[in-house]
Amino acid sequence: MFATPERTIKTPGPDHAITITPNPLRVVVSVDGRVIADTREALTLRESHFGTVHYIPRKDVKMSLLERTSHATYCPYKGECNYYSIPAAANAR
Repeated sequence: MFATPERTIKTPGPDHAITITPNPLRVVVSVDGRVIADTREALTLRESHFGTVHYIPRKDVKMSLLERTSHATYCPYKGECNYYSIPAAANAR
């Protein structure tokens, strides 16, 4: 990814700390009893004043149960991000 005037790249530091650590626990994501993801290889990201986020390797996610949305964001520290929905979650309500 290249920096452009509207897409700067920043390095985490004391003013905006980011830590990424292996999560020692098993992480399971399920909707209405259906397992969407199951891993022992999740990474835990802690960023400045934001909440903790767990990243799960794609190999441990049933991607066929997800649907990519049109929503996308950009973070100068982490780059581009695309989002997925879980259609089964809508059916579980």
